[in-house]
Amino acid sequence: MTAEEFDFLLERVAPLITKKDTRFRKAISARERLSVTVRFLATGETFKSLGFQYRMGSTTVSKIVLSTCEALHEVMKEDYLKTPTSEACWRATAKDFYEKWQYPNCLGALDGKHIYVQPPGHSGSTFRNYKGRFSVVLLAVVDANDRFVYVNVGSQGRLSDGGLFAHSNLRRAMDGGLLNVPPPEPLPNSNTVTLYMFIGDDAFPLRLDLQKPYSHRELGHDQRVFNSRLSRARRVVENAFGILANRLRVFRTTICLDPHTVVKITLASCVIHNFLRERRSEAYTPTTLADWESADHEMVPGVWRRDGHSKVLQPASHAIRPMGPKR
Repeated sequence: MTAEEFDFLLERVAPLITKKDTRFRKAISARERLSVTVRFLATGETFKSLGFQYRMGSTTVSKIVLSTCEALHEVMKEDYLKTPTSEACWRATAKDFYEKWQYPNCLGALDGKHIYVQPPGHSGSTFRNYKGRFSVVLLAVVDANDRFVYVNVGSQGRLSDGGLFAHSNLRRAMDGGLLNVPPPEPLPNSNTVTLYMFIGDDAFPLRLDLQKPYSHRELGHDQRVFNSRLSRARRVVENAFGILANRLRVFRTTICLDPHTVVKITLASCVIHNFLRERRSEAYTPTTLADWESADHEMVPGVWRRDGHSKVLQPASHAIRPMGPKR
């Protein structure tokens, strides 16, 4: 992120993470606390490695990261991680989907992402997923601009996306009509009235308010066109997860922390992602990072889909303090 974006985050979070000096030592400043936290999220380095860089004890680093992530989520969630609750907000989301991806009456793209963790003691195969690794699952709804509008994180990796959705508060809200979704409206340039809906892949159940592709068996022309349009619009959720993991590379590692701590780290990361996407930060999302369309309407895969060896993080030598150790 740029220095201005960092300073904005610091201004918001400083009141919650600033500590008082004592007679025996000076407190670590809010700027340093935010710096080490962002560095952890951006690199996925161990607390011991960060401790060497910032001249802090590894235990101190772990406490700083946890408390700062909690503070970031607390002060930013209302502005940068809030599910729409009015018809006007949902209509604005649907308008973006139609203008950008030509998919009408769409409220968001739904998908899940596995976040690899070290399994807790005595947990057995509880967190073991279908890939044979241990994880917690992030279920998210993403808007047309790659921003998270709903997240549910912390469920055990053994659950499928469909199973996680079935037990989520999102499904309960959809069933109870609590989202204040606009009533059915005609499709653009048509008299056909259609419900507003979310879109997902084959892992999710087919509902009136949740659409997924046709099964790939003997499809007609109209069905193939529908699948193409839906997959094109659903690409935003893949982009959001890809950008998140490419820029905040803690999600490209196995996080050796308690799952409850991983939840707090993930929520703070989603807040930062949304903040930087709303700012249209060139430092966070260069033009070719996400998927984009050529002049011939051909989809060009984004840089995040590569193997991850591109240079995405510049050294932050200025953040290393040439001072004695702090405990």
